[in-house]
Amino acid sequence: MGKWLSDWKKKISSFNKNVQLFMLANVLIQIGMGVFMVMYNLYIKELGMPETVNGKVISMTATASAIMLIPAGFLSDKFGRKWLIIGGAVFGGMTLFYRSLAVAEIPIIYAAFFTGLFMAFIQVSGVPFLAENSKTAERIHMFSIHFALITVANVVGSLLGGVLADVLQVFGGLEAANAIRWSLLAGAVIFTTGLVPLFKLQNKRPEPIQAVAIIEETEEDKEKNSFKRNIVLIYHFAFASLLMGLGSGLVIPYLNLYFANRFDASNAYIGLILSLGSAMTAVAMLLGPALVKRVGKVRALILFQVLSVPFLIITAYTTSLLIASLGFLMRQAIMNAGNPIQSAIAMEIVSDKYKGLANSVNQMVFNVGWATMGPIAAGLVIAFGSYWGYAYAFTITSVLYIISSTYYYFIFGKRKLADE
Repeated sequence: MGKWLSDWKKKISSFNKNVQLFMLANVLIQIGMGVFMVMYNLYIKELGMPETVNGKVISMTATASAIMLIPAGFLSDKFGRKWLIIGGAVFGGMTLFYRSLAVAEIPIIYAAFFTGLFMAFIQVSGVPFLAENSKTAERIHMFSIHFALITVANVVGSLLGGVLADVLQVFGGLEAANAIRWSLLAGAVIFTTGLVPLFKLQNKRPEPIQAVAIIEETEEDKEKNSFKRNIVLIYHFAFASLLMGLGSGLVIPYLNLYFANRFDASNAYIGLILSLGSAMTAVAMLLGPALVKRVGKVRALILFQVLSVPFLIITAYTTSLLIASLGFLMRQAIMNAGNPIQSAIAMEIVSDKYKGLANSVNQMVFNVGWATMGPIAAGLVIAFGSYWGYAYAFTITSVLYIISSTYYYFIFGKRKLADE
């Protein structure tokens, strides 16, 4: 175990300064977002608002990101990543402070829209920024570490949010809504500290294609860099991501409410179980490269996606908090472990000229899935109650995951498996 951790530490040390600074900034940003991810649904609930408001908040956030991702991708490709990331973090942090204090439905929903809008700049620029500042051979490990650090940060954020709210309520004598509000403000402060390492980044603008390079380009290179080929690849990636986004949008934003409504779990327990899920995901992500080495990228990704489905079904239908927690933990770890592998595949297959576009389109359609399914998930719970509502939502998600994995295999499997 010690040698394994030492090897990963050496890999992080070998990355260039830009990558290390961006990872540090992202850790702080994701701790702040982790607090909001766990506590904001509960905050709205404590304000006495109906379940539909949570659906609207999730939908508006995802819709805003979907609208902005492609324009942000073009701006990122044209002007470089640094200032787009900083701008998104500055204005995104401001919206988090506002949302922590808002108590009326309309301001809450509009503020959620602007959070999604500004976070899109960070979302769309992160993966291309890391790709531009790394070598092809180190990307699978770099993406695994990057996503694992994000996940660990969410562990800290979600645990901090739940515990801080409960401590303020039990020992500070605050009402539930006020306790959660202070927890959210703490998350916004941590998010804002992520700006410090961002300002130290060196802005690397995409290098223009030289005329000489075009003359010397082989027929194979021309085919790989052709607009038609890359747009077709981006379309296939996007369709698979849309299916995953539709499935995720039904369950992931509501996991805290699932535990609260079905099992009447405390804020601290919800924060703990979501934190453990993130911790297990981080470990699984770091183990991902070992599986890739044995079976290849595409097989590893599909295995992670398919093996998560049985645990999703268990979580959907159990009436035991312990079994639900274990099912959630296993599903969370296995499913999310494939994210860095998917990013590495996309950055490898798509030509350098279209990496920013590919990432922005994938993020956009995933957010469209969340925006579409947010109100539907809330409607299922309202219509069928806390047992069957979540059971139906989780089951539909399982079907969408299977369809997405099957599609991914037939489109990319044969293409990549031949190479691997």
